[in-house]
Parts: sequence; C-alpha cells; structure tokens
Amino acid sequence: MSLIDTAVIGQSSSVELAALGPGTVLCDYMSYGFMFLSVATSNLVATSLANQDQSEVQHQISTLLFVGLTCGIMMLFFTKFRGEWALTAFAGAKNADMLSAANTYIQIRGLAWPAVLVGWVAQSASLGMKDSWGPLKALAVASVINGVGDVVLCLVLDYGIAGAAWATMVSQVVAGFMMIESLKDKGYNGYSIAVPTANELLQIFQLAAPVFMMMMSKVAFYSLLIYFATSMGTHTVAAHQVLVQVYTMFTVFGEPLSQTAQSFMPELIYGAKRSLSKARTLLKSLVIIGASCGLILGVVGTIIPWLFPKVFSPDPLVIKEMHKVLLPYFIALSVTASTHSLEGTLLAGRDLRFVSISMTTIFTFGGLLLMLFSNLGYGLPGCWWTLALFQWSRFTVALLRLTSPNGVLYSEDMTRYELRKVSAA
Repeated sequence: MSLIDTAVIGQSSSVELAALGPGTVLCDYMSYGFMFLSVATSNLVATSLANQDQSEVQHQISTLLFVGLTCGIMMLFFTKFRGEWALTAFAGAKNADMLSAANTYIQIRGLAWPAVLVGWVAQSASLGMKDSWGPLKALAVASVINGVGDVVLCLVLDYGIAGAAWATMVSQVVAGFMMIESLKDKGYNGYSIAVPTANELLQIFQLAAPVFMMMMSKVAFYSLLIYFATSMGTHTVAAHQVLVQVYTMFTVFGEPLSQTAQSFMPELIYGAKRSLSKARTLLKSLVIIGASCGLILGVVGTIIPWLFPKVFSPDPLVIKEMHKVLLPYFIALSVTASTHSLEGTLLAGRDLRFVSISMTTIFTFGGLLLMLFSNLGYGLPGCWWTLALFQWSRFTVALLRLTSPNGVLYSEDMTRYELRKVSAA
C-alpha cells in the first residue's frame, strides 16, 4: 500500500515524495513494532491446535484481540497528540518544507491504527490454523481499494499526499474487518473480546517481549537508514523512499516462508506428533525455496528501479541517486527470503532469548557502521551497503544457530518450549 502511495505521489511532487519517508516511519515502521502480536497469535494458536484444544484457541484469540485493540487505541491517540512532535524530532527543523505534508499523512493514516492491529491478530489466527485464503482475499480487496483510491484522489481530484493517506486508511479498515469475518468460516468468533488475566498477560509477555525486541531492532535500523538519508537532502531521501518501498514490497514475498515455519514447525518440534527429523527436512525445503525465490526477487526487484525509475519519479536527480545503490540493493534483497524461513523456525521453536539478543547485537553494530559511513561522507551507498551487511548477518547467525547441536532442531531438551521458563532479554 505504501508502494502505491509512493508511485502516485512521486508523479506530482518530489517534496511530498520525500515527506513519505518520515511519514511511513511513523505509520508503517512503528506498526512493525507490534508484530509481536502477530507472532504471539500464530505461535499460541498453532500450539493449541497441535494439542487439539479448540476452546483454548478461541480464548487466546479473544484475549489477543483485546491487547491488539488496546494498543491500537493508544497509537491513535499518540499520533493525534504527539505525531507532529515525533516528526519534527525525527526529520529536524531544517526539513520544515516536508514536515507539514508528512504530518497530514500520518494524521489521516493514524485513524486506522485500531483496525490494523486487530486485523493483524485475526490474520495471524487464520494463518496459525494453516488457512491463508481468508487473509489473501482481505488483502487483495484492500490493495484494490488503495490503488483505485490513490488514482482517483491523487491523480484525478489532485488531493496529493492527503488523498493517498485517505485511500490507504480506508483500505486498512476494510482489511481489518474482513480478517475478523474470515474467522467465522473456521468456527471462531472474531468479535469476542476478553480481558486477559495477569497470568495470561505474563504468558503473552514472555512470548512477545523477545519478539518485540527483535522487531524493534529491525524498525530502529530501517528508521536510522531514513534518518541518515533525510540529512542528505530532498532528492536523496526521495530516492531512498522509492527504493525502500520497492525493497519492502519484494521482501514481503519471503514472509510466507516465515509464516509456514511458524504454522507447521510447532507440531513437529514440540507437538503431539513431534519429529525433529521432519522439522529439519521442512527447514531444508524452506531454505531452498527461499534461496531460489530470493534470486528471482533480487533480479526483478532491481530491474524495476534500474530500467523503470520514472514509474516513481520523473526527477533526473532522484533517478541518479537511485542508480547509485543498485548493487547493494540487490545483495540485500536476494537473501531476505531465506532469512525469513530461518527466523520463522527460531520463533516457532521458541528460541526467543537468542532471537532477541542476536538481533539487538546486529542492530547495534549496524547502527555504528551507519554512523561511520555517514561521517566519512559515503552518502546513500553507505546506507545500502550497511543494509546488505545487516541482512547477511541475520542469515548467517540464524543458520549457525539452527545447525548447532544445541539448536531447536537437534536438542531433546523440552523445557525450552515452556513459556514459564522463558525469560525476556
């Protein structure tokens, strides 16, 4: 959806295109910080189904819906009352020309926060039940609404960045509603909300806290990329915005590998039909698929900004900046699909402490490298070479962990899967 916004806005204004940089940080990247809701839902639902406990599945969905709704309302109020302050702190007063447009964007997009987070819980519940058709239909409808809305509001009615925000906001609300409705087909009530007990909150926290640390490390790193690009001028941040949105769209193609691991691995690792050998075979298949898809996605994803940059911006200065970073862009994109399969397996195996510590460590070194490259004046290429190193570090660390004799696919220690034993990093 943000890629559609980027393509449409880029045709009319480089300033508004640049404004999407900090705007999407507050709307999209901050939402990734709540991906712990998605992972917790998939993990808990898949585990309960593996243990053949359907009543527990409904209760977990109800309590997680409450948590998602509460977080969504909090983020709505944060955007309303502190959004402009957050934009100014992030982009700096020297970028005042784009701050007004960015604030308009986030104020409208912020209205969808409750629907987004509740929809994520419902979507992840469906995926935990190994059903992808319900979420697929919801996202397909949302994408059509967003695309049509962008064309009508931005290109026909000339509402600019505000029109793009309204189109995305409406599409996200519709998607959230359809995600909830899809649970009915599987015999669960998506409108049943239950306040979790203290023990249930602790259980969610024990599973979600390490995942939160992992996701926030990713969010912080991508935010740093935009932060350093923003300091390089309007054309540079506009080029970075285009590349990040294209990059993000193609990395999404690898997410099903993570979700497949989180849906199928719990049963094989610690379910009633436990079989570590089958789990290792499944992971091998996922990594092979990820490597093949990664190569294809890397090639296609690089060709678009290389040969068809005017789809996003006719500005020759923006195009020039984009072309400077195509090699590290390809290197970073090609490994993401395989990384998703590895990290999804670690999450399914509840190797949570390692996941959180490794990701925060990689983020720390990546942030330091970004600062070094920025001070040395390497410009946008320095940002994207750091991203390439960041992605390959994630892949290498996760692969070494899963192939270790102490990894979740080899160890017979069942206590690691008990949430009460897990301590958040």
